[in-house]
Amino acid sequence: MNIFLPPASGDGRKDRPYNLRKNPVLSKMTGFFVLCLLLLTGLSVFSGCNQADDPTMGAPDRLYDEAWRILDNEYVDAGFNGQDWSHWRHHYAGQLKDYDDAYVAIQTMAASLNDEYTRFLSPRAMDEQTMSIDSRLYGVGIQISMRDNKLVVVTTIDDTPAERAGLMSKDLITHIDGHETAGMSVEDAADRIRGERGTYVTLTIRRDGQKLVKRIMRDEIKLKSVFSRKMNDPRIGYIRLSSFISETMMDEMYQALAKNKSKQGLILDLRGNYGGLFTNALDIADLFLDKGVMVYVVNRDHNRRVYEAHSGVDYSGPMVVLIDGGSASASEILSGALKDNHRATLIGSQSFGKGLVQKINTLSNGAGLNITISKYLTPDGTDINKKGIAPDIVVPFSEADFLARRDPQLARAVQELESRLVAKK
Repeated sequence: MNIFLPPASGDGRKDRPYNLRKNPVLSKMTGFFVLCLLLLTGLSVFSGCNQADDPTMGAPDRLYDEAWRILDNEYVDAGFNGQDWSHWRHHYAGQLKDYDDAYVAIQTMAASLNDEYTRFLSPRAMDEQTMSIDSRLYGVGIQISMRDNKLVVVTTIDDTPAERAGLMSKDLITHIDGHETAGMSVEDAADRIRGERGTYVTLTIRRDGQKLVKRIMRDEIKLKSVFSRKMNDPRIGYIRLSSFISETMMDEMYQALAKNKSKQGLILDLRGNYGGLFTNALDIADLFLDKGVMVYVVNRDHNRRVYEAHSGVDYSGPMVVLIDGGSASASEILSGALKDNHRATLIGSQSFGKGLVQKINTLSNGAGLNITISKYLTPDGTDINKKGIAPDIVVPFSEADFLARRDPQLARAVQELESRLVAKK
């Protein structure tokens, strides 16, 4: 989802924490810039306009050239998917009559990179993406993305119509109100799914070869970040992170840890967490690590930047992290940091596999261009993009479990911690 990466100069996190609460300047910058809620673009940053230099161009040509130059300067693959990138610059010269023509041309150019996360946004789509974290959202409460040209549910948001209707991560949405999603963009699908509170949308989904039809009433979607609950075993604490989007997440996390600080073991639940602020992922990892690499970020020149833990440990007891196919992006940074540093045992199923960093560029007419500018590696140097992170202990969670209100992954996490607590006696 959306982050504001630290400046490129200096040693970054090795010298200071990127905790928004502790850095008022960065906090204000992020408060203004990080207003974007992406469907699933993972890690991203904001950039101002980058206008073309040639004043003789018409407005549509200038916009297209602006987009070409941004991609030329910043796209992560300097080979541009094995093509001669320069041929795109004047490919549509004299053919773009209006902005709609320019939009199609930019979309076509971006699509040639074969990167599902590098995409053009019209001014309307950019306005919808650029929204305050505290603004009201209306819909059903799902995060969607394209996988192999199919519209897929990445995750459902807690306590939303989608969750109550039983939608699950990896569900394929084949129809929206009877309209086939084949060939439909993520933006078009989102437009059809969103709507006024109290209205209905019918989603036809395919799950494990079965066709299911869900008629769901839209409602206000309240974005929460951190949840705590009491476990039957009073020695064990539980904290669920539903996303990393909120700027207030660290305050919520400190409060949750304060409630669980006396617990002898802790479960950190990242299932269905589609990601969010890069800074939140690092700051939370820093709560549990006193040293070691948390993540590497690699740019187009193959330069590797390291982010290390350093601030001390807020909780030092045994930990289990729960992950699944909806755990993406910032969730994978956190779970990868805890796994590779042997700080926690991961239980559940393979994570989503989002190991790329996007940058959000605002074009001169208010349109946008999300560009993959780098990738990240887990502390042991693993590239998890399109692969995901494998749990230490694989525990399936079936639809039958969901319908029966069973949670075998959580039960296994409790069992793992209880066995450790007994062994410590």
